[in-house]
Amino acid sequence: MSPKEIRSYRTQAIVLGHFEFGEADRILTLLSYQRGKIKAIAKGVRKIRSHKAGHLEPFTNVNLFIAKGRNLDIITQAETVNPHMGLREDLERMAFASYVVEALDRFTYEEGQNVALFRLLEETLTRLEQQSNLTTVVHYYEVRLLDLLGFRPQLFDCIDCGEDILPQDQFFSPLVGGVVCPKCGGARAEAIPVEKDVLRYFRHLQRSNWGQIRDVIIPDHIEKKLGHLVESYLTYLLERKLNSPEFLREIRDQKRNQTQQ
Repeated sequence: MSPKEIRSYRTQAIVLGHFEFGEADRILTLLSYQRGKIKAIAKGVRKIRSHKAGHLEPFTNVNLFIAKGRNLDIITQAETVNPHMGLREDLERMAFASYVVEALDRFTYEEGQNVALFRLLEETLTRLEQQSNLTTVVHYYEVRLLDLLGFRPQLFDCIDCGEDILPQDQFFSPLVGGVVCPKCGGARAEAIPVEKDVLRYFRHLQRSNWGQIRDVIIPDHIEKKLGHLVESYLTYLLERKLNSPEFLREIRDQKRNQTQQ
């Protein structure tokens, strides 16, 4: 490395995940404000005396000092900005946060700065700590994430014939990324039936800002179908299922059973 090359840098980042490496190290996946998604190693972080361990837990927003390494950059200092402790103290909130982080991780690569993604993730983790309508928080996040990634679904006109979508049951095609009217939907084997009330909430989420949506409570029977619709679209785009939705369903089913007892 020449003297003119940058040997270290500072960045603010959110910890997306990690895996153990060697006897005491940990490799972290980070979404940084300044550099986008990066991977870095925290040496000795699993030792009892490590001062960095508490700052590098999943969902933590942290200021980092990082040294350039040959294969992996090395985290030398870490200072917590927002620990998002409320997510780790509540299993359902943690499950939602895990889903949010996994979706972003699966869709993104180490391709440079994306401030809008960083802000969306930090805002969503904060909302998951503070709000009671968690499904609204997550569905709003999904819609904004799809927008930022260039996969915004078309919800107001039939994606095949271009006609306005009327207030009646429709179809949704993950293949073409949008709503298909009843007339065109029958010709698409992959199209998923969508009830008009489910589509109404989906459209409201897409065209509203957070201030307009923050107090909305999506009815359970609508939310379940909306969740299935969005999950089908994400699965098509990723060409594989996410892991966290199944865990999230288990947690929510357990909570419902406890409430009913």
